[in-house]
Amino acid sequence: MNQTSFLPVLSQIDVEHAAYLIQSAFVPGQNIEESRRMQQQLFEIQKRPEAWGLILPLLEHPDPNVQFFGAHTAQVKIARDWDSFPEEHALPLTFLLLEASNRVITSGKSKVSLRKLFVAITSLALKLVPGRPQRWSDWIITVVSSLSGSGARPDHILEFLEIAAEEVGSSDLVSTSKAQMAQSLNDAIPVVTHAVKAALTEPSSTESDRNAAFKCLESWILNLTANDLTSLVPILIQLLSSESTFVGASDVLQEILLASLLADGAGSKTLTEPLLAFLEAGGAAIVQQTLASGVVDEISHALCKLLVALGEHSINYVASHLSAPRVQTFVRLLFSYTALPGRFGTDEEESEMTLSFWYLLQEALWSVDYGGDAADAALSDWAESIQGGSSSMQSSGEPSQSDPGAAKPIYNELVQVLKKKVTWPNRAELSSWSKDQVDKFLVYRRDVGDTLINAYYILRGDMLKPYTEELAHLLNTHSPNDGWEDIEAILHCIMSVQEAVELSQNSHLERLFGPEIISRLPMSGSNRVRRTMLSLIGAYATWFTVSVDKRLLLGALDYVAVALDEPILCLQAANALRQLCDANRAMLAKHISEFGRLHAHLPSIPDSEKAKIVQSIASVIQALPPRMEVEPVDLPEEARALAIQQMQTITGCAKGLTRASDLLFAFEEDEEMQAEMEKLRQAREDPRMLSLRETIIQSIQGVVALWSTDATTADALNGLIIAITALPTDMTLLSLPPAPLLHIVCGAMQRHPNAVWLSLSTMLIHQLDPPSLTSLLAVPSTEAKTTVLNALPPILDACLRFLQPDGEMESNPDIVQAFFGCMEMVAQHFADLLFELPPGALEALMQCAVKTLSLQERYSLVSACKFLVYLINRTVAVESLAEQGRALMYTHGLAIMRAVLCGIAGVAPTSTAQNLVDLLVVMVTRCLDESKVWIPQVLFSDNEFIRTKASRADKEKFAKSVLASRSTKRTREAAQQFALIAKGLERSSFGTKIYHTEFMMYSLQYPPIHLCIISPTPRRDPFSSNELNTMSQPHTEQPALKPDMTQTATKPTTREQKDSFLKREGEKYADGAMDQAGSQTVQYLAQNGPQDLNDAKAEAEGLWAKYCSCFSSLS
Repeated sequence: MNQTSFLPVLSQIDVEHAAYLIQSAFVPGQNIEESRRMQQQLFEIQKRPEAWGLILPLLEHPDPNVQFFGAHTAQVKIARDWDSFPEEHALPLTFLLLEASNRVITSGKSKVSLRKLFVAITSLALKLVPGRPQRWSDWIITVVSSLSGSGARPDHILEFLEIAAEEVGSSDLVSTSKAQMAQSLNDAIPVVTHAVKAALTEPSSTESDRNAAFKCLESWILNLTANDLTSLVPILIQLLSSESTFVGASDVLQEILLASLLADGAGSKTLTEPLLAFLEAGGAAIVQQTLASGVVDEISHALCKLLVALGEHSINYVASHLSAPRVQTFVRLLFSYTALPGRFGTDEEESEMTLSFWYLLQEALWSVDYGGDAADAALSDWAESIQGGSSSMQSSGEPSQSDPGAAKPIYNELVQVLKKKVTWPNRAELSSWSKDQVDKFLVYRRDVGDTLINAYYILRGDMLKPYTEELAHLLNTHSPNDGWEDIEAILHCIMSVQEAVELSQNSHLERLFGPEIISRLPMSGSNRVRRTMLSLIGAYATWFTVSVDKRLLLGALDYVAVALDEPILCLQAANALRQLCDANRAMLAKHISEFGRLHAHLPSIPDSEKAKIVQSIASVIQALPPRMEVEPVDLPEEARALAIQQMQTITGCAKGLTRASDLLFAFEEDEEMQAEMEKLRQAREDPRMLSLRETIIQSIQGVVALWSTDATTADALNGLIIAITALPTDMTLLSLPPAPLLHIVCGAMQRHPNAVWLSLSTMLIHQLDPPSLTSLLAVPSTEAKTTVLNALPPILDACLRFLQPDGEMESNPDIVQAFFGCMEMVAQHFADLLFELPPGALEALMQCAVKTLSLQERYSLVSACKFLVYLINRTVAVESLAEQGRALMYTHGLAIMRAVLCGIAGVAPTSTAQNLVDLLVVMVTRCLDESKVWIPQVLFSDNEFIRTKASRADKEKFAKSVLASRSTKRTREAAQQFALIAKGLERSSFGTKIYHTEFMMYSLQYPPIHLCIISPTPRRDPFSSNELNTMSQPHTEQPALKPDMTQTATKPTTREQKDSFLKREGEKYADGAMDQAGSQTVQYLAQNGPQDLNDAKAEAEGLWAKYCSCFSSLS
């Protein structure tokens, strides 16, 4: 029988038509639409069963494009349509493809087509080898034998071996199948190593053979044993001596160093030391040639990559033998690439590659045990090598151990070189740079900054000394025509190491911020060096808290204040001011009168930065005694046109008045805490503060009545309400109660429901039932219950009417999610009130929740699941509400169960499966008897349940597992298995991988802390002991179309992380705040002092009366 008789036979006309389409589809200059149409036709042809018959005719065509398409068709049909291919023809197909490959080789046809045939052969092996019994387990040896028998050149065989390893390595197989394929590769390792060695060592090998051997070896690195690699390393190192093979051998050695069984420091005798021996002479010669010519050619670039790979692999060896001559040579070679002449991104690209080595070396030096007197020898040896001496290269014998001190000369030289490398070019040269070059250089400067931190850990205070001395020298010799590039580079380096600098007295920093340096820096023009200095001041803001001369802080503050008027520097200046005031508020409070001039700058400062200035001043005011805070925070607004700016100003004030730390941790004794809270309570009862807070509430109500549908106004109101509300322990002078604000928000929602108002409602409802400091179970007050009960009807009425029309829930996932988030909060804290709603309200809510469970939008579905989980747990499981809860489930339980089971079976997105399972577990746990009726009723009904690939036996097994299990884990596993069966993914690698990953991650993950712009617990420390439990609620993602509504942060574990987080969040919230009119009372107090409270009161009342008259006219 003809070996091709099992393939469909196509007429010559069909073959020629296919060839015509291929040639026409890829003609240069072809009309795009016409080309797409022809490609679509080819795609449709490939999908047909008859396409198997195109493989051989197309391979015989003289056009290389048609040949390639024939090989591609073979690969596509095997990968996509294998299930429909007759099993008895599988092995004949292997012989056909091998024969086709041999014909392509012997006829000298396109090498691209041959490589595609190799891909098709590997795809066929991926179908045949896995399974029991195995077929074609020796496929690699069979193919190699066939190619060799047909006279294929070594490079052809090596290319097949390369493709085989790459395709198997990237295949998506289940674990058992992948293990079988890996074994087939392992069986062929002797063939591979023999072919590679022959190509690399035999004199008759061509350059093409050697290049193919290098690529093949790179692909097989992960499969080779340590013995195989050990036998190959000497050959590869020997090939480094030839220019023609240096790059290929270097690439393979890099893979061995970083990705093989010899990675992570293994094989120091067989790999590290032989490479160091070669680099001592061969590597040094290449570097010398590079420095002499000023050009980094292909060989030099490959050497740099090899040095970096060796450094990463053998970093512990290098750190332990830093005094050894060969190790010093290696480090000096790496240092030469770090210090390459020219500028990164324009003259060279290699210096950035070496930066990671200096970080690894510093880490390794800290972990090495040192001994002996090797440090002194290393110091002198390195110093001589840096200066060009050769004595260090002449010693021999066993490598000696080193000392941390041996690294200091290295890093001393490194910090000086890196300072030069981050120096900007002069203005003329910089003008010729493209934007991409500038951006690339900025990234490089940032990376160098990270390396300098590692250098500081080695050098400590010695690192800042040469920097400050050079700064003083440059300023002493600076002339008007000189640039500031060198000075700016030093400031950048000092700024970069701030996080490593200890918070203690530092003579070098005192010199930097003293009159010798800071007062001699430019105060106008020279924007780059001033911008860097402003960022440096902000970075070191916390250092001023150390007991140093307060004149240093005031000098830095003066330098910042000068830049506030300049738009190009205002951002950095405002940030620096806020950081200084926040970190040093207690010290600056003694100089409150100095802020009068600062406040006077507000009219000339860009609106985007005004709120930062107000927040800075307010944070200093917060350090005053509570009684003295009253008048500075009395901020009257002036006109409707500035309403948004006024609200953002109050927002900034409210944030600034927030304590720097949680009150619960601010005092060691309860008596101190109570005393402080009593002082604050008395200050809040001041008639002026009572009037101010009442007026703010009235103003908010007036703004909502006029502009609640305006997005910008809503955003400003959102920020204000978040900032000005707080739990009792976090109260400030301006903090407002949640009840009247909830009433205002409900009124806005009735005009136009949106996610902003719903999220604010969620936050305020939560505040009405704050966590108790004296008992484990907090019981909401009667007033709180009344407030929520009055708020629920307008919320439900507005939202349910808005979401009722067809398509509205799909079009507004943010509103759906926020709505059920609000209902979830009600279910958590006020579940009993749901049964006191007007007739029909709860029924409509439940129907909406059931409808949401059938949506394809995951955020909406997840929020509905969470609401129902809390509702069932807080009603059916609570004795006082159990009867009403069971009646509710009797009415809606079947519909919920239908939606859950259909969702698990395939209606819902896969990513929501865990939430649906949670809801299923709660229903089975809380309503077991009812679930025994509902689950079979849904699963075995043609009308209730969707069509799936699950058999009746599968459904019975699932129902039995769920109803019999008392373990959440087992229920999840049963649901996982049923979902795989229902979707037809039971035996697929895709289904197994996806579902195992999702369910395991869901079971193991710690619920992330969600920090929202519309947070349920504003104005409080989110990491205090009372708040962690509140905020660590089950995870709910925000819709993609509202990316700015939610940010996820990793739970901070240290005080430093907490402080950093609070500072960052404060900056984010204040970025949009503005203050056109200014806090005139603050200015009055800053200029005149707090001595005369009556005068201040009169001034404030006059300004407030002016505002009230303006607002009345607008109303």
